[in-house]
Amino acid sequence: MIRSSIGLKLFTAATGLFLTLFLVVHLGGNLALFLPPEAARLTYNAYSAMLAGNPLIKMASWLTLASFAAHVVISAAITVKSRRARGAVRYAYDQPAATSPWYRRSMGWLGLIVLIFFVEHMRTFWFVYKFGEVPLDPNKNRDLYGLVTLAFDSLAYVSAYVLAMAALGFHLVHGLASSTYTLGLRRHRLGRIATRIGLALAVLLAVGFAAIPVWVHCTGGAA
Repeated sequence: MIRSSIGLKLFTAATGLFLTLFLVVHLGGNLALFLPPEAARLTYNAYSAMLAGNPLIKMASWLTLASFAAHVVISAAITVKSRRARGAVRYAYDQPAATSPWYRRSMGWLGLIVLIFFVEHMRTFWFVYKFGEVPLDPNKNRDLYGLVTLAFDSLAYVSAYVLAMAALGFHLVHGLASSTYTLGLRRHRLGRIATRIGLALAVLLAVGFAAIPVWVHCTGGAA
């Protein structure tokens, strides 16, 4: 049972770190959206076409989806097992708010928000790009930029996107710090450095992704 719990945590840490790497790469590609509108359209669509036509990228995409699914399922299993181990009894002197930050106690809810966002994100962009009627840009690439700017024209969508990125940021703050503990680095100097890097990375990813819809909405990228 102990080995099983440790194995689950190690697998969760491994998939979480892999997904974080994917987010870094994904953010790097999306930085093209900060270019002036016409340059952004051609650059972003060319980048998307290159990814869609590369067999290695396709394999990496399926691996990412599998890692995401495994991360969700195993994290849920760990949560259920942990709650069963603690039992249903709540002691009067038990005050978790005094011993741990709120986002640590809310990882399940934060993860659920990220999951809902992921499904909606895939429905809005990936599914339409792959299977919908998408016009071509002047370079004959499918106009994913048009889909993005159309979605970000909605203030409600932008607001929901920013809130989801805040949830992702807090999820990463605890998740990356927890990974250093799971991998046995917490007591080493390298672990402290990794924790600081994880915190900076979580903030960078959350702010970076949140800034994109705000920028596109405020600059009227689709105009």
